[in-house]
Amino acid sequence: MYPYYPYYSSKLECEVKPLTFPPQAQAQQPGFEYAMNPRPISENPDDKGSGKLKDKIAIISGGDSGIGRAAAYAFAKEGASLVIPYLNEHRDAEETKERIEEIGGKCLLIPGDLSEENTNEKVAAQALKTFGKIDIVVNNLAVQYPQEDFSAITAKQFDRTFKTNIYSYFYMTKAAVPHLKPGASIINTASVTAYEGNKELIDYSAAKGAIVSFTRSLALNLIPKGIRVNSISPGPVWTPLIVSSYGAEKVSRFGLQSASKRAAQPFELAGAYVYLASDDSRYVTGEAMHVNGGQMMTT
Repeated sequence: MYPYYPYYSSKLECEVKPLTFPPQAQAQQPGFEYAMNPRPISENPDDKGSGKLKDKIAIISGGDSGIGRAAAYAFAKEGASLVIPYLNEHRDAEETKERIEEIGGKCLLIPGDLSEENTNEKVAAQALKTFGKIDIVVNNLAVQYPQEDFSAITAKQFDRTFKTNIYSYFYMTKAAVPHLKPGASIINTASVTAYEGNKELIDYSAAKGAIVSFTRSLALNLIPKGIRVNSISPGPVWTPLIVSSYGAEKVSRFGLQSASKRAAQPFELAGAYVYLASDDSRYVTGEAMHVNGGQMMTT
């Protein structure tokens, strides 16, 4: 059995049954992965990589934990070196770097607030100084502040959500694009909420919808440069964002609203990021890949 997640076998095959989590919550965003119970599964140990990203340099925002960490591990196994900008989750970031180096990859950690344009410019500059180029940009960070009453969404919350969830994508992309060569890939993490909406996540869903439109329009703009732009729209995934934005009781039922009756583990999305980052998807741009466990169920 998988040592800390008994619903998976040694081959990480999930049983078809409802999956619940122990009640828990964290008081700050971003949350800390090291404090979650159980820890998210970020890596498939049976994945050995095949060199699809050999010698590539990838920036993965929010790569310290959650989906970003899973993508970083998978990229490292495929031969990429990683640049991971993150806010202040230092323990998670160091753990991620340590594992990437164990895999045999290189990792540059850069703390800072990516909702500020100059931080993104600093990340691109440090990536170029350290590795000499940028091949892949994964825009992945997010915050969410559930509100049952629409009137409870303040201008401050709305502004913070958009600055983190879409402004940062714009800033990072703008900083990186002048240095991207033909064949480069930009991958934006959107959400199932961009398509289905969510009555408690109005500002979050709106920002994720903006990411989808940003992706489609930017893809058309960058086709002449040979740069591909795509997005991935996850359904419920067991990440620090969940325990830092919902109450303990709701966390214990997280994911049961999906058709698969469970939340995904981060590693289950990693292959989608590898596909869109690699030459396998050379004819794919402006697309939204849905990794959501099937159609969500209305509750």
